[in-house]
Amino acid sequence: MPQPFTQLVSVQEAATLATPAWRFFDCRFNLANPAAGRDAYGAGHLPGAFFLDLEEDLSGPCSGLNGRHPLPDPQLLAAKLGSLGVGPDTQVVAYDDLGGMFAARLWWLLRWLGHTRVAVLDGGLQAWASSGKPIDTAIPEPVACHFEAQLQRDMKVNADYVLSHLDDPEVLIIDARAPDRFRGENETLDPVGGHIPGAINRFFRDNLDANGCFKQAARLQEEFGKLIKGGDAHAVVHQCGSGVTACHNLLAMEHAGLKGSKLYAGSWSEWIRNPNRPIAKGAR
Repeated sequence: MPQPFTQLVSVQEAATLATPAWRFFDCRFNLANPAAGRDAYGAGHLPGAFFLDLEEDLSGPCSGLNGRHPLPDPQLLAAKLGSLGVGPDTQVVAYDDLGGMFAARLWWLLRWLGHTRVAVLDGGLQAWASSGKPIDTAIPEPVACHFEAQLQRDMKVNADYVLSHLDDPEVLIIDARAPDRFRGENETLDPVGGHIPGAINRFFRDNLDANGCFKQAARLQEEFGKLIKGGDAHAVVHQCGSGVTACHNLLAMEHAGLKGSKLYAGSWSEWIRNPNRPIAKGAR
């Protein structure tokens, strides 16, 4: 069995090594138009790719106390993936058209379920198309298999953990949102602007180069190394607006060799549900 891809896979690698043991998943989504991803998939996708919807498949129900994109029920997600042909030895490749913004969510979720043979297509659909690779409109017929979740509970933390570590100098919270939203400006997605006190900002798009691919591992290691200041990557907690783009920073750190950071999945949209949790505004 070939060595698995566990972080990123290039277009060339994906096109050359694609076999029945691989599964491609189209994760395109538009926060302003939730139907756009599925429509785009129908108009053309990687050959053999299946579609997974951020809100229907990769998120759970909102309760009014959690965030905008709560984690899905792991058993339901495992059943969905199994129905689409993901088994213990399947190499999964996730892609989108926004530099991995949504594909990284599936990457993290599969690792959370204990499946490490998962990677994000570097450069996404644009890199695939610009390389002259084919685009298909046919909807593939799935061949179901058994997928058993082996939940990795230490990969995430909850709001209580974050609250109890706000003054802990050993714990670093990294917010993946755009700088203006981090400062509490131009907030359009959540009813309250600002950030978790003590968090620092690392906009997820800063992980990408001018071509929309992830920066080289050494460059990301240097950039994240400055943020964590030599600290332990295991003490880093990633968050964003709803636990989606935070996964992009998690992937970037893993690609840089800085392994073991955690996700606060509820993120800002959950944090503000409780008015007793403190908020901060401005650059810090």
